[in-house]
Amino acid sequence: MNRFALLVAALAAPSHAAAQTPDFLAAALCEPPYSTGNAMDLYEAAEKLAKPDTSSLGAAIYHLPAPIERDGFKTQDVVFAGMSVGVLLEGAVAAELGRRYALSAEKSHLFGASTAGFARVLPEEQQGMKDLGLISIVAREGPAMPGKTLLACEFVSNEDRAALEAYDQGKP
Repeated sequence: MNRFALLVAALAAPSHAAAQTPDFLAAALCEPPYSTGNAMDLYEAAEKLAKPDTSSLGAAIYHLPAPIERDGFKTQDVVFAGMSVGVLLEGAVAAELGRRYALSAEKSHLFGASTAGFARVLPEEQQGMKDLGLISIVAREGPAMPGKTLLACEFVSNEDRAALEAYDQGKP
């Protein structure tokens, strides 16, 4: 093969860095379902790509060097908060995500932090930590992130879920 052909082949091949970038949008859709091991791998990959913005309480947001897109949704921000892995999508698209990914409207607005929320608990066979809590796909909009929608794969402990349900039942 001549030098020109080698150069063209090298330029056409995907870069090693691009091949190593995980699919953060798939992770936000619980593909694969949440696990601490997967979350740690994603966190370590994000650390290699960007420095976190930790100014949001309880969250680390990594602004990726380039935008990523899936199913018409676009993001450049990966979010790690508590026991969730997600992305901040461009626009107020929670309802659209709900329709696209068969998410149901949430009854709780998380103490006012969410103005629109949709979720779907993963099926029993995808609940890898079911003795401790449940894994769900969530899409939420709120005043803390104007013009953005959080899409995340979220693990909520049984204790936290029970406390939130008790709070919501006690509201007038």
